[in-house]
Amino acid sequence: MSIEDIILAQDKRGIAALRPYLSRDYCEEAARFILAHDGPVFIATGFYILQADRPETDGPLGALALAHALHRLGRRVIHISDRYTTPLLQHLGGPDAKIISFPITGAEASRQYAHDLLTEYQPGLLIAIERCGLTAADTYLNMRGRDISATTARVDELFVQHPHSIGIGDGGNEIGMGNLADRIPAVPSLPDQPALTRTTQLVIASVANWGAYGILTALSRLSGQNLLPTPDAESTALRQAVDFGAVDGTTSEAVYTVDGFSMAENANTLARLHDLITDLEQHQPHGNRGNDDES
Repeated sequence: MSIEDIILAQDKRGIAALRPYLSRDYCEEAARFILAHDGPVFIATGFYILQADRPETDGPLGALALAHALHRLGRRVIHISDRYTTPLLQHLGGPDAKIISFPITGAEASRQYAHDLLTEYQPGLLIAIERCGLTAADTYLNMRGRDISATTARVDELFVQHPHSIGIGDGGNEIGMGNLADRIPAVPSLPDQPALTRTTQLVIASVANWGAYGILTALSRLSGQNLLPTPDAESTALRQAVDFGAVDGTTSEAVYTVDGFSMAENANTLARLHDLITDLEQHQPHGNRGNDDES
């Protein structure tokens, strides 16, 4: 059983059809990519749910788990979102979390704002998780094909201007899916107008949060320490997110689910990923544990 097998299990949207076009161990590739690029990390997330006028539960939980792990590895993290999701990130991340609200404005102003952010913080790496990406028509479309451009900041401009990035998505309309934009329309359950914004690395999963957990599983193996949140911690964060106002992205309901997956199903996915780390530790020679780095 691989990391990718676990995070693509119970695929409800057909995203697993894209797996043959990625490397066999794309989560490990993404983890190695993180370790290979020093400096601050921008993590962009936040998907506006039109029917609820709220942010969704998928994305922020994975973003914060990535941030917590990167902090443990000595990295500075800056969260990027817009006015609909930044309050949720601040609530979940606490007062020490650095969160920037990217303005919802026109293309030229967004391009300049992105340039100024990159100049000021000099990030070594950008990560987008469940962040809607621009289509060929220069619009942002949700999973139902409805236009949410008026409520979505053009965070893509950061990824256009930076050479090192990772995209995490589960539906074909997120930043990073431009890597497979020519393949996505051929899958009947995925968008006819996919996101075109590309990233250096792409991670797909049945739930975008699971994609983040897949990367953290691989990063745990490479760093010699378990960087995954516990199932209980993830469940607590989900409760806090919903109680604050986040909704399930597929149902638009304020319930303790992520893309239709129950709290128990999300916890089970995390538990299975924890088992992969434990199995590896048990099978490594004692003297080699924690020494699997690239230097």
